[in-house]
Amino acid sequence: MLLSIVIVNYNVKYFLEQCLESVYNSNLALHEAPGEELQLEVFVVDNASVDGSVEMVREKYPQVHLIANQANVGFARANNQALRQCRGDLMLLLNPDTVVEHDTFSKCADFYATHPDCGGLAVKMINGEGTYLKESKRGFPTPAASFYKMSGLVRLFPHSRRIAAYYMGHLSDDETNPVDILPGAYLMISRKALEKVGLLDESYFMYGEDIDFSWRIKLAGFENYYFPETRIIHYKGESTKRGSMNYVYTFYNAMSIFVKRYFSGRNAKFFNLLLHLAIWGRATLAWMKRVLQTIALPAVDFAVAYMGFWGLKQLWATYWASNVNYYPPQYTLLVIPLYIVLLMLCSWLYGGYQKPVRVMRIVKGMAVGTAMLLVFYSLLNESQRYSRALLLLGCGWTLVSSLGIRGLLSLLHRPGFDLRPQSLRRCIIVGGKEEAARVRQLYESLGCARIVNIIDSLPDSQKLNDTIHIYRADEVIFCSKDLSVQQIIDLMTDLSQLPGRRQQVEYKIVPSESDFIIGSNSINSTEDLYAEELHTVVSPLNRRNKRLLDMATSLLLILLSPILFWFQGRKRLYFVHCWQVLTGRKTWVGTRGHETRPGIFGPEHALSAQPKYLSPELKQRLHLRYLRNYKIATDLQILAKNIFNI
Repeated sequence: MLLSIVIVNYNVKYFLEQCLESVYNSNLALHEAPGEELQLEVFVVDNASVDGSVEMVREKYPQVHLIANQANVGFARANNQALRQCRGDLMLLLNPDTVVEHDTFSKCADFYATHPDCGGLAVKMINGEGTYLKESKRGFPTPAASFYKMSGLVRLFPHSRRIAAYYMGHLSDDETNPVDILPGAYLMISRKALEKVGLLDESYFMYGEDIDFSWRIKLAGFENYYFPETRIIHYKGESTKRGSMNYVYTFYNAMSIFVKRYFSGRNAKFFNLLLHLAIWGRATLAWMKRVLQTIALPAVDFAVAYMGFWGLKQLWATYWASNVNYYPPQYTLLVIPLYIVLLMLCSWLYGGYQKPVRVMRIVKGMAVGTAMLLVFYSLLNESQRYSRALLLLGCGWTLVSSLGIRGLLSLLHRPGFDLRPQSLRRCIIVGGKEEAARVRQLYESLGCARIVNIIDSLPDSQKLNDTIHIYRADEVIFCSKDLSVQQIIDLMTDLSQLPGRRQQVEYKIVPSESDFIIGSNSINSTEDLYAEELHTVVSPLNRRNKRLLDMATSLLLILLSPILFWFQGRKRLYFVHCWQVLTGRKTWVGTRGHETRPGIFGPEHALSAQPKYLSPELKQRLHLRYLRNYKIATDLQILAKNIFNI
């Protein structure tokens, strides 16, 4: 029997590599089984990724049938491109952000052999924390079922046949049952069913096509089954940003197509209105939440700093000038806010608002901001110089209040605000001695965690849980070279169900012979310095913005030279470099070739380690990452980090 696997990829290279590794490990396991005749053919359809996915597949998996699209044609159309070429008796639509067990495919093939009525098949899915994903089985999205889901009532009654109908909560998560809708992350279909049902409907760009496809399988007279005898890990939400306006539009458009096709008359209009209100309402709330989370800390910083500046002004006017109205209103309403905004901006440039919080980032940013304010103050005429002493006291208060606010958040155990010196994540590695040593070295090069224990034999869940408690570990890293996916999933799920388990422990997997670590909705990698949208540095817009940034920062550095020059590590080059960048002969941050000017600094200067200690291969990957993921903030961060080495 031949199984054809179709994987549609869009800018998730690391997940795709791990997915393919698990797929081909399954293939090897199948061939080791006596009498096993199941064979695999794998298709990867890449929707114009710019993260090196295509190059990775060509280099590491030449046996894959690769279809490299020049544009993002959508999920349904990309799957259809491969389905037309598939020769398998069974076909599987598989997400790139999944990991399969070694016997997943053989168990599914056996199920089809004993269930001739099976058209579509889904398996049990867990997320990167070992928790069951209720999307593994779903019911038909009737207006009532959709309302209960969107209103949140399904969370209150997760096992009700009526209220939890969207996720078929009345059915056991551990029993095989017919279901209505299969998840697009793992959707297997027989050739007999596909020939009768047809390909995916390309009216859906993304989302909704799995619902439509699953329902058409049932309408064609076949059954869809939920089969929990095998499991996969599904890292949800890596290719899209849920809650974004683009996600909302795409999802709503997909559901509108489905409603118009399968509902009629007043029901369709009512359901469409319900979907419209619910989806856009939730998206608006999600957007407002993100905005509030973004501005909350700066707003509190500004308010507390302003109160301090105002209080100092009142005290200074009362006890020094003996006149409470000594300072004019414009000082309170305009000058003080400008002082605070400049201090906060410098703190931001130095990473004062990045998580995890680092005290020295804030101190350095505030110090530079204070120096800039003193320079500007000295350039003003006498009538505009209100008080240098008051300026310094206000800057000191802003620094102290900023640190105090973060200290309070640290005491409240808010994520990302731990100010303790030992705030590096404490990690346990589970794997063989040789692979564990390699992973330890990888983590040390990333500087993101501290290895507190290595378990070089397969532990039971209780032993691993005890080890986590003893070492107060925040993270468990599994080496896939030494542990099978089934063993990893067993440990993750068992740990998630143990009473008294340590909370907020993350699980991550290191693929063999790779320098990246994949966890729940995150990647740690020597290439992952910035998490941003992909924009090439040589695009016309970015080239113009980069040039404007170079000119503005060069002029600013020249103006601030009376202060900054004396702190430079290479004084003789300070004005030379400023002039070269100002005139366009060089840029502050550049790469080798690639149509960019020579750089005073390179992307490697963003790391804490000295560039001379980095390998050529790592430097090359950093340069490629910079080229593909350019943002002005990247240049500002690198320049700010190296401000005393101009």
